[in-house]
Amino acid sequence: MKSLYPLKFKAQYLDKIWGGHKIKTHLGKDFGKLPNCGESWEISGVQDRVSVVENGFLAGNNLEELIEIYMGELVGDRVYEKFGVEFPLLIKFIDANDDLSIQVHPDDKLSKKRHQAFGKTEMWYVLQADPGAKLNLGFKEELTKEQYLEKFEAGQLMDILNFEEVKAGDILFMPAGRVHAIGRGVLVAEIQQTSDVTYRIYDFDRRDSDGNTRELHTELALDAIDFAVPDSYKTAYETKKNEPVEVVKCDYFTTNVLELNKKLECDIHKLDSFVIYICLEGNCELEYAEGSVSFGKGETILVPAVLEQFFLNPKNGELKLLEVHV
Repeated sequence: MKSLYPLKFKAQYLDKIWGGHKIKTHLGKDFGKLPNCGESWEISGVQDRVSVVENGFLAGNNLEELIEIYMGELVGDRVYEKFGVEFPLLIKFIDANDDLSIQVHPDDKLSKKRHQAFGKTEMWYVLQADPGAKLNLGFKEELTKEQYLEKFEAGQLMDILNFEEVKAGDILFMPAGRVHAIGRGVLVAEIQQTSDVTYRIYDFDRRDSDGNTRELHTELALDAIDFAVPDSYKTAYETKKNEPVEVVKCDYFTTNVLELNKKLECDIHKLDSFVIYICLEGNCELEYAEGSVSFGKGETILVPAVLEQFFLNPKNGELKLLEVHV
């Protein structure tokens, strides 16, 4: 059996009523004849949207098929033991040309009970934001379930929600249970658990072309919401040249920010996990024992767990990456 290598996947572009054109204009990705593009799914194990390899001899095979064949060599032994052939993360770019609905995701326990699925903890890295653009993250102050419901039923939900103005480079972590929404004018990279369970709380009373409003999940959401308020909704961090800076570490994934201007040697054998690189700026040559793979801004690459040592080599100046593993 031929050896594994760094894998690139075909992006899956989703037309959304709230989508725009920044995935093309800012990230250089061609979403074809779609009128707009709300999401680009970069790496996915979600059923009906499983990613397909686009480079090397494995081109045309989907991610689930590869995990069935290579198992721990691809995802890491401990990851395979926990998740089997289901890839545990979903990587996306999201372009909000209009406000997304206010929503919440259940945690693993509630999601398994109701949907036989994992919950959804996620994070956003802000790639670009128009002046004054905001995100909803949780509440202004801690509430009881009863206080929340009273405000909701009185049509005063927006009065109790917390909104944060954002700029490029901001990082927001959303554990399952935190109410959130992406506001208009924001482009983000999203890292999340593989789950499609979402409870829509409020959709600004919008109607589709047939005059219908979208379904709300008021009762389902009530038991999923975490009403606690953290000290800060934004993740504080400072980058360091040519070394990873950990910005998120949770039970489901760890994310580092990498800013490079010289070649960096990487050794991942202790992780027992695949590693994903999301290119935010610049161009990179990923060099490993049997060859190299290039990728640039707007591209995502998966390094199999079996490739324990490799180099990240910036091309033509500065390189900025997100590095993600389980």
